[in-house]
Amino acid sequence: MTMNNTQNLLKTAIVAALQAGRDIIHIYNDPAQDFGIEKKADNSPLTLADKAAHCRIMGFLEPTGIPVLSEEGRHLPFGERSAWDCLWVVDPLDGTKEFIKKNGEFTVNIALVKNQIPVMGVIYVPAKDLLYWGSGEGAFKATVTCGETFPDVEEILSAGKRLPLEMPGRDSFVVVASRSHMSADTQAYVDEMQRLHGKVELLSSGSSIKICMVAEGAADAYPRYAPTMEWDTAAGDAIARAAGCSVINAETGCPLKYNKEDLLNPWFLVESGAK
Repeated sequence: MTMNNTQNLLKTAIVAALQAGRDIIHIYNDPAQDFGIEKKADNSPLTLADKAAHCRIMGFLEPTGIPVLSEEGRHLPFGERSAWDCLWVVDPLDGTKEFIKKNGEFTVNIALVKNQIPVMGVIYVPAKDLLYWGSGEGAFKATVTCGETFPDVEEILSAGKRLPLEMPGRDSFVVVASRSHMSADTQAYVDEMQRLHGKVELLSSGSSIKICMVAEGAADAYPRYAPTMEWDTAAGDAIARAAGCSVINAETGCPLKYNKEDLLNPWFLVESGAK
């Protein structure tokens, strides 16, 4: 994959994420909308916004000729997927429960995976007008207002601030965790960090925003001792790696792999490279 082609694919992913984010926000802000909530086979919620975002993203990614693994798409058997050395991994609406609660903590996640490694990631937080992306060029963050029109993608790329950002005045070790998955293992991790670093501050957030918080330097670690799927983490993993962070299997210490036979992630840790 050439540098030019990689840059073009990044631009495609950014435009796809922004357009999907706008579709989501239209539904989110519609006072007459009940979100059309359904239950999937695993009892997790599915909304009109998930479906609209999936369709929008597929309209951009399918013409690239690279296969797509999306939470809301048809999942091909591993016998077929195993032949893919390059694929998109997509969660059109990460944090559906946060979307339904209307707390703004939901994202659009698009990743490019090559030989099981996430090499590019884009995360858009439409309710907060924040865009994160990462590739071989590094990791970046920009403010992109979710309106009827968006700036030119070249303007967005040039306005990006390189991650991690400077965080002056922070004097504690910051752990970010899920609002809904504070387990005994997570508490044990927090206790260990307290033993190692003294003062520990615990923050909560939803969706892949947690990985972005470590990538940008707002948090030092994100321990995840609860189930996630590959599409939940691939984009954030790419951004975190591009920012110099580690995203590792909590048991083995090895980097996470993608397009596995079992799409369920192991328990994992995202840790800042600045520790």
